[in-house]
Amino acid sequence: MKFSKLQATGNDFILVDARTIEGEWSKLARAMCDRHFGIGADGLILVQDSTIADLKMRIFNADGSEAEVSGNGLRCFAKYAIEKGLSGKISSRVEQGNCSLTIDTLSGVRKVKAYMSGNKVNRIEVKMGLPQFQPEQIPVKVKVDIIPILGYPLVINGKELTLALLSMGNPHAVSFLSQPTTDFHLAEIGPKVEMHPMFPQRTNFEVARVLSREKIEARVWERGVGETLACGSGACAIAVAAQLLDYVELQVDIILIGGTLTVSWDSLGEVLLSGPVEEVFTGEWLGGKS
Repeated sequence: MKFSKLQATGNDFILVDARTIEGEWSKLARAMCDRHFGIGADGLILVQDSTIADLKMRIFNADGSEAEVSGNGLRCFAKYAIEKGLSGKISSRVEQGNCSLTIDTLSGVRKVKAYMSGNKVNRIEVKMGLPQFQPEQIPVKVKVDIIPILGYPLVINGKELTLALLSMGNPHAVSFLSQPTTDFHLAEIGPKVEMHPMFPQRTNFEVARVLSREKIEARVWERGVGETLACGSGACAIAVAAQLLDYVELQVDIILIGGTLTVSWDSLGEVLLSGPVEEVFTGEWLGGKS
């Protein structure tokens, strides 16, 4: 089975054209994403046919669980699909300097714009949809009087966190810190927030520190993966929460370990995510430990 590995600000994925093949995708994701016995990645992304968009994306985390959507995954997906010419509909729209496409995901259709140099994609913008704030939309089991939820207290290991709770098509809990994010014990706290009973589908967890009204530094504990170098939907969640708290302007750079993502939101419409994306290598999967 042929594959490509791509990364977007260090968030790395294995891409497979699955339009004509079937597989035990959850089991395969665990095997392929293993960084010792497999290829190594944060997730496995499948390209499939769609009846409502140009192509369909399915994404499986490194632990085999299927995710609703991934901002960085969408950007890797778009580069892969365009450069491999996987859809005649997309190829016919490639213009000098850019190409647009629609991608079917578990959380709805996402619109993507790719900026090109020759026949190569070097930057992707994704319309990530509308943020959702109702507890049942996130989902989270809490009783609150004020929506959006921007200051929910949660005590983990004796440490009180203040969480902003929202969905970007997948659940997020964002905690703003006064100290550098490098000082936060994410490996200890992250899994306990992810698996907390208040989150029936688990959650992604972000810690962030506002540096200015245009810049935020952040770290991410991704549901089903662990700490990652970057997270597109997580960057969007941070930016939305920061705007609602009046910490930042309408456009903000989210500085992650793997690089910087730019998020724009006008407080009403869809959240726009942009950043670089690169192909790392291609290969053929011969099987491995599963």
